Amino acid sequence: MIDIQISDKPLDISSCIDWVMSPDCGGIDVFIGTVRNATKGKEVIRLEFETYRQMALNEMQKIAEQALEKWPVQKILIHHRTGVLQVGEVPVVIAVAAAHRAAAFDACRYTIDTLKETVPIWKREVFEDGEVWVAAHP
Repeated sequence: MIDIQISDKPLDISSCIDWVMSPDCGGIDVFIGTVRNATKGKEVIRLEFETYRQMALNEMQKIAEQALEKWPVQKILIHHRTGVLQVGEVPVVIAVAAAHRAAAFDACRYTIDTLKETVPIWKREVFEDGEVWVAAHP
């Protein structure tokens, strides 16, 4: 089962975890990306996320399907936020449920790493002395 969402509303971490909970899953791995207060030694005021929505949803779906093919996971959730986010807010939640922890860990890492490489989501980092557009990957 797959749950993919892009929203301009705050992400509900508890409901994300609740969605992947299942009696046949002994391992749940959750990645919660937060807006940190500094990048490369510069103080971050806020981040602004934009996306090509339909293409991003399609790519996120593809990533989830690939994770389901590569590992024995039962559920995978990918939620990403757009818009203006302040320090401490959550732009991305990935939750993966599997019978065993190893598959959940591996699928979760694959999902966030691939999302950052392939999904058309862009972020603008805003500092006190300027701003810069960067792809939403390291």
